[in-house]
Formats: sequence, structure tokens, C-alpha cells
Amino acid sequence: MEFEESGIGEECGVFGCVAAGEWPTQLEVAQVLTLGLVALQHRGQESAGIVLSNGASPPTYTAHKGMGLVSTAFPPEALMKLRYGNLGICHTRYSTTGISELQNCQPFVVDTLHGQIAVAHNGELVNAHALRKKVMRHGVGLSTSSDSELITQLLAFTPPMEELDAPDWVARIKNLMTETPTSYSLLVMYKDVIYAVRDPYGNRPLCIGQLVPISKLHSSGSGEEDTEGWVVSSESCSFQSIGAKYYREVLPGEIVQISKHGVKTLSVVPRPEGDLPAFCIFEYVYFARPDSIFEGQMVYTVRQRCGRQLAIEAPTDADVVSTVPESATPAALGYAQQSGLPYIEVLCKNRYVGRTFIQPNTRLRQLGVAKKFGALTDNFAGKRVVLIDDSIVRGNTIAPIIKLLKEAGATEVHIRVASPPIRFPCYMGINIPTKEELIANKPEFQDIAGHIGAASVQYLTVEGLVTAVQQGISSLQEKDKMISSSNKTSRRVGHCTACLTGKYPVELEW
Repeated sequence: MEFEESGIGEECGVFGCVAAGEWPTQLEVAQVLTLGLVALQHRGQESAGIVLSNGASPPTYTAHKGMGLVSTAFPPEALMKLRYGNLGICHTRYSTTGISELQNCQPFVVDTLHGQIAVAHNGELVNAHALRKKVMRHGVGLSTSSDSELITQLLAFTPPMEELDAPDWVARIKNLMTETPTSYSLLVMYKDVIYAVRDPYGNRPLCIGQLVPISKLHSSGSGEEDTEGWVVSSESCSFQSIGAKYYREVLPGEIVQISKHGVKTLSVVPRPEGDLPAFCIFEYVYFARPDSIFEGQMVYTVRQRCGRQLAIEAPTDADVVSTVPESATPAALGYAQQSGLPYIEVLCKNRYVGRTFIQPNTRLRQLGVAKKFGALTDNFAGKRVVLIDDSIVRGNTIAPIIKLLKEAGATEVHIRVASPPIRFPCYMGINIPTKEELIANKPEFQDIAGHIGAASVQYLTVEGLVTAVQQGISSLQEKDKMISSSNKTSRRVGHCTACLTGKYPVELEW
């Protein structure tokens, strides 16, 4: 809830599709791409873009970009022009670098020595400033303020060992990964293939799905022969709406080739020795859709575990547990299950308040959150309420909600937060307010309960959050070992908690 009002932005989403079998395909690739992107709309609402290819040599690209939501950016007449294509990539944007303009809308298409490539990127390069200078020193002009264009230009550079008539895309991608350690998940389309790439730290998510006939969607017996196509996405939540089955994650540092013939690992670029992976832990806390799967576990289940852990760390003498609709609901249910307190709803949300044409006069300002939430008084009047939130970023939103509940009859309102206090900015793809704007860095944080009007406030600890996230991964690894006795090694696990601890996975360059 707090994120929606806080100025924290949900980075970007990428999606790609390659039709299997004979080309020209009967699969409506543009429709698959559009529906996949709609399912990633929560990751960016500023602009959307799509590039389709016929996969010929040389290929013919068809592109469309627009500002706003996918439904606005892709009107029916635009989709009609995109109906012919055998593969394609698309992108929905929330700008973490670069201003919000159509020229910064992805995917980017550039000419290289060996033909055109199209690139879509989710993340933010930690050394973008230095890279911009390096690219410009090579005599390359940059037409946008997006660091994603840097990636495109770096991919256009010819590696030293490449032969003139044979592009070595693995070498080019490895060269890019050498130049910048994080943060990116990339889709690169060239001729008849899509390369799916994840940085060596695995900071941003990326996974692969298998398009199958609807009759095979819920069966476990579908094989390669049933494949209608392959999709790749920032989140697996997009697969269900297009008739795809979850196949697997792209591993940190992995370069995967996706073609009509299938999925093939071309290389895995390692991290510096001793470094752990650094998957963004806030994908679990807030950014991802709850039905997405990361590291073999559903986000909803992890959020429930966060609630359980919170109940262990911060028990409350209260009567009922509730939440501000709706992102913290799994954590609230977990808290209720662990504490033995009943879960009830205390607020109903007006989903259509949006931006109003009515100017906010003094009376409307005084009403505050009453425009957005209604109090379900009968559920909690005369009771002590534990209200679970996913985070308190600035503290501007939660205080009026507490006031609303107390005025509606709650005798006490205790706030329990299912993540630790955010104290540091993110430089890897999340638009977090400045350090000075964060409530955890202000003097009033010393008495935050008094500042927001709560009976008490407690946060989940960093250790508690990491435990809740990694508990499910450890369980899955143990199951894998039991199933396959030959599997003696476990994949190393690590998460980026920089916005909570100030410990960034790589050295930042300015």
C-alpha cells in the first residue's frame, strides 16, 4: 500500500516470444506479446513498445511504441499492422534513468555491422555514467537519456576476435557483461533468435515459458513435440494468460538462445570469486505479482512466511489482524495464522478514485484517505487492531488511515511492517526516494508510533526477511537432493538488501 503513495517505482518489464515449427507461423505472436505485456503492467505504466520480426535473413522489423498503459499504447489499428511476425520482443517502462518521453521507450533497434538488432532491458546500469563517456569516446552519439541505449550500443561494438562475416553474439554479450556487472535482464533479437541474458548477480528476474495447446496446459505429460512456441518474461505471472507453462528461470550470468528449435544455454558468465548472487529481495516484498515464481517458490507463499516471521518477532496484545488493501494481505494472513488471532477486513478500497477533475479544496484535503478507503466499522469497533503493511516509506499515508480507524471505533491500532525500514537509495533499477525523504532517516523515526498516531510500530528485521525468503529455497534444494542422489551441490543463494543495509553487491561508480 505505502509504495503506491511513496514515489517508489517498479522498474520495467520485458517479454519475448518465438513461434515453434514451420514459418510463417499460425501463432498470433503479436497477440501473445501484447497479453504477456499486460500481465507485466504493474512493473511500468509510463510507456510500452513492441518489435516483431519475420526472422528472415535479412529480417523485416515492424515496431510500435506509445505512452501510457499497454491498452492505450497499442490501439487495435496498431495491432493490425503487427499481425505478421514469427518472433518478437516488447517492453513496458517505468523510468529509473532517463525522462519519460517516447524517445526513451523500448525496445531499441539499431544497425550493426551484421544487420539490425532489437534490445529490451530491465534494470539500471551501476556504471552508466562511465559507460556513456566510453561510448562517446568511440565516436558514437547517444540519442536518448536512457542507459538501455548504452547496452544497445555496446552490443554493436565488434569484439577483437570476431570475423568480419560471422557475428559472434556470445562474445558481444560477454563483452557487455564484462563492461557492466549489474543490473540487467536483457532480450536481444537478431534474425531468427532471441538471446535472453541475466547479469551475473541475477539482480533482476527473468524466466522462460513453453507455449502448449490449451488441452495440454494443465497436464504433466507435454513434451517438446507439443510446443507451439517459447516465451521469456520478467515474471511467470504472464504465462497463464497466454497458455504457457513455466519452464525454468534464466540463471544469473546465463546467456540463453531461444529459437523455433528450442531453448539452449550458450554460456554462463561467472561472478567474481566469492561473490554471492544478489537477487533483489524487494521483488518478494512488493514489486512482483503474488502469483509469480522466483527461485522455485511462489511470491505469495514467501509473503505469508514474512507475516509468520513478523508475528514471531513482534507479537501484539490485540483482538484482530488486518491489512490496508491489498498488497500486504498475504503477510497479514501469515501473521494471523502464527499469532492465532482472527483475520478480518477493516477497510474497503474505492478502486475508481484515480485522478479526479475535482480540485482538492480544503474540505476534500481534510477528508484525506476517506476518499480512498471506507471503514468497515462493524468488524472492529471496540477492538484492538493489528494492521499489517508491506512497508512505511515516507509515513504520509499510514497516519491518516490510523486516524480513520480510531475515529471509526478501534480502541488501539498497532502497526506491524512485513519488511525492514528502507534507509538507502537503490541504484539498480528501483526508483526509491532520496535518503532525506525516507522516514527511517528522519528524527521522528525515533518515536514513529507517536508521529503516525499508532499504539506501537514494529518492523520485520533484515535477518527475519532473509530467513523467510530463503527458507523455501533451502526446502526445495533438500527435495532435489532426495530425488537425485547424484545432485551433491546446491546452487548458491544470495539476495540484494542494499536499500535496507547500505551494503551494495558491487562497488558503485559515479
